Amino acid sequence: MSQSSNKLNKESASKIRLDKWLWAARFYKTRNIAKEAIDGGKVHLNGSRCKPGKEPKVGDELRLRVGWDEKTVIVRALSDKRQKAEVAQQLYEETANSIARREASAEQRKALRGATPRPERRPDKKQRRDIMKQKADFRFDD
Repeated sequence: MSQSSNKLNKESASKIRLDKWLWAARFYKTRNIAKEAIDGGKVHLNGSRCKPGKEPKVGDELRLRVGWDEKTVIVRALSDKRQKAEVAQQLYEETANSIARREASAEQRKALRGATPRPERRPDKKQRRDIMKQKADFRFDD
């Protein structure tokens, strides 16, 4: 009987939930955030939406959105334990196309950052009153 129970433990260890794998691979800080991302449609497994209980397999392609970035990764190993970042990075491999897209979007965001004009300083009390008066006049002119 002990052999069959060991066999079951090995089988259950190879089966892992997608939200738990995303947490272990350090894409999301908590399993709950990973689950919400999956439910919200921010994670696609092999090109289609999935549920948090879906079992990823080695070689599967995941497309996920983390913050501003959208990453496409290939599952290289399975783990249900959250470990050091160096170990977590061995669980997946990001595609070259994904890296290029992320770098391009980062450059675009940096270019747009300087496009928004910022005042040199905050308006003083009189200037704030004038701004509020202009806003009030604008609203009532309709």
